[in-house]
Amino acid sequence: MVTALITLGLDQLSKALVRVLLAQDKALSLGGFGELRQVRNPGTAFGIIQGRSWSLFLASIAVFVVLIVVLWHWGKPGSAAFQAGLGLIIGGAVGNIIDRAALGAVIDFIDLGFWPMRSWPVFNLADFAIVAGVVIVLIVVVADIFKKQPQER
Repeated sequence: MVTALITLGLDQLSKALVRVLLAQDKALSLGGFGELRQVRNPGTAFGIIQGRSWSLFLASIAVFVVLIVVLWHWGKPGSAAFQAGLGLIIGGAVGNIIDRAALGAVIDFIDLGFWPMRSWPVFNLADFAIVAGVVIVLIVVVADIFKKQPQER
């Protein structure tokens, strides 16, 4: 739960700072590491689905609730790594849900334009936390599955 609260707090603080300090038509260069620019994303992660904000909002809440129930059941009591991964997923998801409810769109601002693939989507800390959390949870689950398999001799 602590990881979720920290993730949510950092996400919302970063988005508030971007909204206040960085106009939508301006970009702040990070040298060879891309740039910061404010983008309003009414679609899903990485701007995939556009134009259905209320149905998308309700669907994201439903998916979030199902995900939490399934992961909570799987990880209870769970390892510290599993709980941290779950916290990252919850904190990131709630951060993006808050944006969608309050602003009608998610605030994205990290643009890794330095990648050879120039079309890499703009994202935010919540998106990063969700992806990192999913990777951690998958590693823990796969490791747990391999531990439970009987060792062949």
